[in-house]
Amino acid sequence: MEIAPALLERWMREYYFDTEIDIGSSGVESYSMSELRQLLDISQNDLDRVVFDDSRTLGGPGLRDAIGARWANCNPDRVMVTHGSSEGIFLTMNALLRPGDEIVTVSPVYQQLSAIAESKGCKLKYWSLDFERGFAPDLERLKNLLSSRTRMLIANFPHNPTGISLTEREQRDLVDIVAESGSYLVWDGAFAEMTHDRPPLPDPGMWYDRTITLGTLSKGYGLPGLRVGWCLAAPEILERFVNLRDYITLHLSPLIEMIAERAVRKAHILLGIRMEQARANLNALAYWVESHRELVDWARPQGGVCAFIRMPGGGDVEAFCHRLGRECRVLLVPGTCFGYPGFVRLGFGGPTPKFEEGLARLSEMLVKFAWR
Repeated sequence: MEIAPALLERWMREYYFDTEIDIGSSGVESYSMSELRQLLDISQNDLDRVVFDDSRTLGGPGLRDAIGARWANCNPDRVMVTHGSSEGIFLTMNALLRPGDEIVTVSPVYQQLSAIAESKGCKLKYWSLDFERGFAPDLERLKNLLSSRTRMLIANFPHNPTGISLTEREQRDLVDIVAESGSYLVWDGAFAEMTHDRPPLPDPGMWYDRTITLGTLSKGYGLPGLRVGWCLAAPEILERFVNLRDYITLHLSPLIEMIAERAVRKAHILLGIRMEQARANLNALAYWVESHRELVDWARPQGGVCAFIRMPGGGDVEAFCHRLGRECRVLLVPGTCFGYPGFVRLGFGGPTPKFEEGLARLSEMLVKFAWR
């Protein structure tokens, strides 16, 4: 199959490693091994006891138990551990979709959630989140998009890149709409516990068995380099994923699984530290937006650590982000990576001093670029 270039990954490849300040990513500040050993009580003996045998296809039992206890209603049989959520997305789309299937996806969306389906010859329909509504999801619009022909709905709330979310009542209504069509629900929960003004949403798989919920340690837990994610689904769905995995990644490393299990069992510690920092940064960002109202606009995020900032005026946003990266050494992601050319994704999960410096350099470039 031929697949479209991954625009976000290309952009990150160009600027993630070669800039000084990152205000474009959608995760929190990463932890070091030293910090993890302190926070998670990982001793030298724990590391020495790891034997580099093969692991199990669905993941080691300790890690599956830990994920199940925290996110799958204490049911490890519904858990498959993956190489980040990206492998979970790949397995889901390739195991469950066929050419000609009708797919409904939220928009804007992380490209992997739509491009793989498109490459398989699926027909995509977009459930657009409109800036004029503050990106608030319109469930009536969704109801009109779904039908008995719909094979899958793809949604992620709190949403990347806007940070908008649903109430629990709205989430239940969404599941009812999907259930009426009989389609699969792919629920990308990368930001699930990263909420600012409300409790986290529950896993919809608890009451709709055709749900595949995706999760990751990359976003809220500061461990993107660990490359650990998971799929939560009915065992018969996971078995279809196993058939594909046998030909690609096979399993995770036992060293990675040991660290990940500790991280999941103490996820509240990792999350709490970083989200406290992110909320302080969000308040600073709100002040910055208000101070630049003639140049930018937004809908304040309800979850996650990124905002989708509108840059009205008709300028070339992608060219602006290139210059910001090359001249100011600041990473900012243009909305073209999500199919929205008049926006930027601005991440506020990093260290506060660097975040504030990034905003200052952004302000300078807005003036230098004569943005209007």
